[in-house]
Amino acid sequence: MRVAWAVDFHKIFTLFIIYAMMNYYDNFTTTAWVYLGLHGIYGYCWLIKDFGFRDHQFNDRISLLASINLYVFLIGWYWITPWLLISRFIEPSGAVVFAAIAIHTLGVVTMMAADGQRHWILKYRQQPGLITDGVYRYTRNPNYLGELMLYAAYPMLAQHWIAWAIYAYMASYFLARMKNKDHAISRHPGWQEYKQQTGLLIPWRLLTGAAIADRLKQSPSHPEASINAK
Repeated sequence: MRVAWAVDFHKIFTLFIIYAMMNYYDNFTTTAWVYLGLHGIYGYCWLIKDFGFRDHQFNDRISLLASINLYVFLIGWYWITPWLLISRFIEPSGAVVFAAIAIHTLGVVTMMAADGQRHWILKYRQQPGLITDGVYRYTRNPNYLGELMLYAAYPMLAQHWIAWAIYAYMASYFLARMKNKDHAISRHPGWQEYKQQTGLLIPWRLLTGAAIADRLKQSPSHPEASINAK
């Protein structure tokens, strides 16, 4: 069994699991439908990405026991958050619903753009090196940034500390992977310069306006050359 099969199985069935919760609790409020639309359909966004440009790490083979452990220690927890929302008939304010939809949409787009850019660069690159342009220009982990953004929408709607604890658990796992990635790519030329201009996760130069100033200084007739590899 490949890692991708276990993850894809979870992504496919999340929509039906959440809808089953709605039926069981007879909760068909607007918030429940919004949550279903966000969390349920995100799984199919993931499938599009997986079919189009799967991360090579998801091709690793694992045993049946390992796939069960994957669910117990990482994946299965994600179904607790919709249960907390649906079973308690939570109705957040319109502003919270707006914020959840906004951050979820931005997160999905960021993650898809980052994974797509990395996939095609690694496929067609001529020499190994760092990915320093595009969505990787101001953050070294735009894919994890996107995932953390979209997954934040779920506890925002559920409004329960357990949902946020699950989110924190996931974030700590991502942080460990980001640190390991930094260690792996630090061997490439230009690492120190790239590290100084980027955040591990948060694109600080973009948020502070420095990135916009950089763009304004660029000449449209002489676009900056990209150095794209990992």
